Amino acid sequence: MKPSKDISRLIEIMAALRAPETGCPWDVEQDFSSIAPYTIEEAYEVADAIARGDLDDLRDELGDLLLQVVYHAQMAEEAGEFAFGDVVQAITTKMIRRHPHVFGDDEARSAGMAKGMWEKIKAEEKAEKRNARLARGHDPEDHGKGFLDSVPVALPALTRALKLQEKAARVGFDWSEATPILDKIEEEIGELRHALAKGDTASIKDEFGDMLFAVVNLGRHLKVDSEAALSGTNEKFRSRFHYVEHALERSGNTLEKATLDEMEALWQQAKSAK
Repeated sequence: MKPSKDISRLIEIMAALRAPETGCPWDVEQDFSSIAPYTIEEAYEVADAIARGDLDDLRDELGDLLLQVVYHAQMAEEAGEFAFGDVVQAITTKMIRRHPHVFGDDEARSAGMAKGMWEKIKAEEKAEKRNARLARGHDPEDHGKGFLDSVPVALPALTRALKLQEKAARVGFDWSEATPILDKIEEEIGELRHALAKGDTASIKDEFGDMLFAVVNLGRHLKVDSEAALSGTNEKFRSRFHYVEHALERSGNTLEKATLDEMEALWQQAKSAK
């Protein structure tokens, strides 16, 4: 089997890997749940390649992410649910429907994207999906699903906090401005201090989470994505620590042997150097 730029070849490769008798034993034994972590990991690697500005890596990582889509579609086809073509049809239908100002008739294109149209279209899609599930005998309202339950649990915690807050804000459950959230953060810090004083491990974890949630909310009102902001700080910390490490090496010292005061002095140099 030769490589190809045609997506059908990748689908054939995935089908061959999943063939019960002749496929790869590891691929054959996988299911949606076992593959899901790899799907998330590949998405992060795409983001990493973009952050590094490495387009060669981006090409490869996008391929790895595409493989994840093909993998899940193959397993769904084996279960008699849907195939890769259905995935493509679903997303093309969604994109055309959500952009009437681009793909609609002359009247729709000239009108532009009216305020509230995006949410209206999404609501229509949700209703259609609900009706389709009912037609198949599945109750979309079972298991006590609520307004926020459509926000995926598997999202990174900071991102999920943001999505939960954004969705709650759509129905008016939100701060009107950023300043009161600073007071809320201070309140949560006070509750965390109280939990620390009591030495209550469960309360410490709970109050720490509340504080993080409030910080994400502040970022949202400041138009700062918490995930992106923390990623930037992570890289800044890595770069400054790298400076400390190499400065110690140049002086014949090591991280293991250096005192905290020595490392702190170099840390301040790193801050001034950047």
